[in-house]
Amino acid sequence: MATAPVNGIDIYYEEHGSGEPLLLIMGLAADINGWLFQVPEFSKHHRTIVFDNRGVGRSSKPAGPYTIQMMADDAAGLLDHLGIERAHVAGISMGGMISQELALRHPHKVAKLVLGCTYAFPDDSVAALRNTLVGQLGGAVGGDGSLQIDPSKIDPMQLFGALLPLSFSPSFLQNELPKLMQVFAGALQYGFSMEGVLAQVMATSSHNTLERLAQIQAPTLVLTGDCDQLIPAACSDVLAEKIPGAKLRKLEGGSHGFNFEVPEQFNRAVLDFLAG
Repeated sequence: MATAPVNGIDIYYEEHGSGEPLLLIMGLAADINGWLFQVPEFSKHHRTIVFDNRGVGRSSKPAGPYTIQMMADDAAGLLDHLGIERAHVAGISMGGMISQELALRHPHKVAKLVLGCTYAFPDDSVAALRNTLVGQLGGAVGGDGSLQIDPSKIDPMQLFGALLPLSFSPSFLQNELPKLMQVFAGALQYGFSMEGVLAQVMATSSHNTLERLAQIQAPTLVLTGDCDQLIPAACSDVLAEKIPGAKLRKLEGGSHGFNFEVPEQFNRAVLDFLAG
């Protein structure tokens, strides 16, 4: 357990196992506990590095705005701090957006790339869902895409309560909700920053790599669940079509939180790709 001074902030990270480096980049509002079911398996094969993005967990939570490019530079800075010249990179959701920008801005640092349940840009369906979620939290989205919301009036558990039904299947929530709430509640002990999370939301809203995806050089696996309600599987079709040579896999029955819900399938897909 350690922190790295990167881009004027402190990034909390952990390393597990040995072998070729594998950097895991988590999604919106989640800390390293989001990789709960990956680290034990991945670390059997790789030097596995997990970290908290700016704005969450035990990393610094500076005032926004944030950008996906900024967070990609954070990830690159962490690799520099660790003396890692080149690593495999896997990201899910917002972490997949960060991974795209990492591969574009720092191509020499990325060996193989895994993009899980993510998008190249927020299409109309994603934008509409964002607007609905913001409305549920008592806010609105301005005509320029800015968030009009008071972070002090949002309970973190209210945020998780809005996201969970979109992230997991009803049966999984029914059976595993106590475990999920324990994970999310654990993240609160490190000082949950609603301002930081909303800055991440804005970063995902402005993310757009569509016209640059053809520049990605790393061998790429695009991975999604076919039952994702938060970022539709069609978004992965776009990524796989635009990234040269990309492989596309859709896990049957996988939700947006497929690394939690079907971890054996997720882990095997990632490890097989990295070993191939």
